[in-house]
Amino acid sequence: MAKVELPDGNKIDVPKGATVFDVAQQISPQLADAAIAAKMNGKLVDLNKEISDDVKIEILTDKSEDSLHVLNHSAAHIMAGAVVDLFPNAKPTIGPSIEPVGFYYDFYIEIPFTSEDLENIQKRVEEVIAENTTFIREEVSKEVAIKYYEKDEKNKFKVEILKESEEETISFYVHNNGNFKDLCRGPHVPSTSKVKAIKILHVSSAFWRGDAERESLQRVYGVAFTSEKQLKKHLKMLEEAKKRDHRMLGKQLDLFDTADEWGPGMPLIFPKGRTILKVMRDFWEKEHKKSGYEIVQTPHIFKDLVWKTSGHTEYFLEHMFPVDLRGEQWYVKPMNCPGHMMIYNRKSYSYRELPVRFSEMGTVYRYELSGVLHGLFRIRSITQDDAHLFMLPDQLEDEIVGVIEMVNHFYKTFGFEEWEFFISTKPEYAIGTDEGWDHATKSLMNAMKRVNIDYKIKEGDGAFYGPKIDVDVKDAIGRNWQLATIQVDFNLPDRFDINYIGEDGQKHRPFVIHRVIYGAIERFLAILIEHYAGKLPIWLSPIQAVVIPITDNHIEYAKQIVAELQQVGIRAEADFSGDRMEYKIRQATMQKIPYIINVGDKELESNTIAVRSRGNKVEFGVNPKDFSKKVLNQIENYE
Repeated sequence: MAKVELPDGNKIDVPKGATVFDVAQQISPQLADAAIAAKMNGKLVDLNKEISDDVKIEILTDKSEDSLHVLNHSAAHIMAGAVVDLFPNAKPTIGPSIEPVGFYYDFYIEIPFTSEDLENIQKRVEEVIAENTTFIREEVSKEVAIKYYEKDEKNKFKVEILKESEEETISFYVHNNGNFKDLCRGPHVPSTSKVKAIKILHVSSAFWRGDAERESLQRVYGVAFTSEKQLKKHLKMLEEAKKRDHRMLGKQLDLFDTADEWGPGMPLIFPKGRTILKVMRDFWEKEHKKSGYEIVQTPHIFKDLVWKTSGHTEYFLEHMFPVDLRGEQWYVKPMNCPGHMMIYNRKSYSYRELPVRFSEMGTVYRYELSGVLHGLFRIRSITQDDAHLFMLPDQLEDEIVGVIEMVNHFYKTFGFEEWEFFISTKPEYAIGTDEGWDHATKSLMNAMKRVNIDYKIKEGDGAFYGPKIDVDVKDAIGRNWQLATIQVDFNLPDRFDINYIGEDGQKHRPFVIHRVIYGAIERFLAILIEHYAGKLPIWLSPIQAVVIPITDNHIEYAKQIVAELQQVGIRAEADFSGDRMEYKIRQATMQKIPYIINVGDKELESNTIAVRSRGNKVEFGVNPKDFSKKVLNQIENYE
């Protein structure tokens, strides 16, 4: 017999060789009927996974968060089978589920898919779901799997994946009454009918392995849910997301451009975009100085010795930009961390001087494959708000509390209303001592309890060098964005021999936290643009007020008003173009400028202004000084 521990702590006995589905049935027939997949010792598994020893098991239903991942991964395979049914010459390559929900599958095919093709794929997918065929897992040797794709399927893409795999046992999944067999680790839903609602969304071009030098593929996107109601809600959100697309609004508001001519992934930030980023930087620096951080700056490029020491050339080389300087190998920095370690090592710290907190708004460069670049969300030139905190072991919990409180303050100030915390624990492969991991993980959990915040555990999802807290922020239309990370790091302190002198006069290794709050400031800006649909709060707006004279006779008075506003710190400008006033107002509205000020004969005679605020509400006879006080108060209160 094997003991199975359930999420509520209860344990049941099952015969060894029983499946996870058997466990679900033993708990209740209703649970077995609703089951989609399961977690066994924190790992996702099929319901037909056999139990060979004592384990922890969580049965996943449509109410479980992880079920959406399994559902969409299964939907990707259902779609791939449908495509092969309709287009026998199509070669499936890879088809993952994607965050936060959805899936895609890449196909090699000579003629690109049309909108009519997508409609036919949708129909065939619905037929496969209605047929309610079972997903069957098969395991074969790597050699057998390679032969299958070389001879039977003649799919060089799958062969390439297999030859690079270190696994000796390869798993396949078969469905569609045995007509479709696909290379996959799983898990999958037990049968196709579990996918209650599915929509094939669109198709785009992609390159094999994201490499523009490789084969061009057709990437078909879709999304799946366990109910039509969920699907309709998601499709409505997608429509709203199109209207808020930061790439479109970035051009409309004259903030930035990411055109590929000068270098894919290297955005140009225009004056108005730079103004927003400066406001964000100024707020960041003020808050960090207030919290006892020291602001540092590190170079954009180091010799390879630095990156060998940090381990980046061993584990991160394919994402780095190499530079050959007269025969010496240098690399543009992909991370700010090594520089902070070197700054700490410039002197010998006493235990009395800890904690030490370094922070930097530093631009790093990572070679992202061209196929994954996306506006400001995924770029190659990234400005990160990195910080490294060096502390005594008994200071760890207090420092984590401080970071959590700063995270909450930042997101509240920027107008977000919901965010969620996740703690990722020790993975199978990890460096550092068990004692260190235990102390760090408990400190993360205790810190969360001290600030009275609920959190979820991601079992075994920590980095190999330490446990971490991740923060997902929900935007105005319900999308989640992973932003802040609070990471305990056992790796770099060892690699750079980071020490402090303890009470005993000996060297000791401090605990180190690496954290970001914005993450990448460019990505954070993109999220803000979409969160507010371009109507940024007044304190963040690049232009807070535009003054429009009614006729040329009012230009001098308009200049006077602009000067007065600028003098007290309000970002104001005037529109003296030859366009009609109505057109100017419409243009300013399109630019999402919070306040549009008109001045004409009445305003000139009474030394007042007419103020049009968002929502097209107009107030006449406003005293300019009263208006300035109002706007400055809004800026001061981050409105």
